[in-house]
Amino acid sequence: MSPISIADSNNSSSTAHVEDDPLAAVNFDLSAAKAPVTAQRKQAVDAEAYIERPSIARANLAVSSSHSNGSEGEYADNLKDYSVLQQHVLFWDRDSDGTITPFETYRGFRDIGFSILFSILAALIINGGFSYVTRIAYSYIPDPFFRVYVGSIHLAKHGSDSGVYDREGRFVPQAFEDMFARWDTNNEGALSGAQLFNLIRGNRLAVDPFGWSAAVFEFGTTWLLLQKDGKVSKEDLRQTYDGSIFWRIREARQSGKGWDKGFGLRDLVDLGRHKLKSL
Repeated sequence: MSPISIADSNNSSSTAHVEDDPLAAVNFDLSAAKAPVTAQRKQAVDAEAYIERPSIARANLAVSSSHSNGSEGEYADNLKDYSVLQQHVLFWDRDSDGTITPFETYRGFRDIGFSILFSILAALIINGGFSYVTRIAYSYIPDPFFRVYVGSIHLAKHGSDSGVYDREGRFVPQAFEDMFARWDTNNEGALSGAQLFNLIRGNRLAVDPFGWSAAVFEFGTTWLLLQKDGKVSKEDLRQTYDGSIFWRIREARQSGKGWDKGFGLRDLVDLGRHKLKSL
């Protein structure tokens, strides 16, 4: 990246490299004294050092500071005609007909390791909550089969979310990097359950109980599926946004190797035993 020149008080110029000190190229305030939240929740001011024009949403790529080209290879090539939000849900469209039935939702959750009960609950929540809002692009008459429509999945975007998807279903790199700048307070490249809860709480909008509930379900499910040592890695979360991780998990489970992340019933039992022993 070429250096950025900043004029000093004597109208001479000094040179600062964003790679060395991203704040050196910033000549305005990033926080306000009377609004402490602006100092507490930081921004990823160095995103442009790793991602070209990070504030511009990517239609079909989920990119990050460590993966500036998004998910590469066959996956990206096959799904380049879909938005990132569409890619996120395509795992559940088993017959590729552009809709996701409650049974397909159930099957998808079972394939990535969730229990029968949780998968039924997921189908009720997802298809019950998002069928009509995606159906309305085609008809005002509700779908009697409660199908979710992939072509209009952007209409299912709700409030109180992370902002990583824009209103058209594109991926906003700056929002993704900001999420970790704000909530990964230990700079570990991962978010713990507590940090995800803080993220959900920090993104809440006023009078938006549906959005609050949806965010809890989405990030709670993500933690149950992806946590390792209590944390969800940045790369796993990036792959969640473009859906590639769901295919990885299914492949790992079908190969016999199994998926070595997540928190299941066995983990809950082990945790209970550990607590009892510590009493």
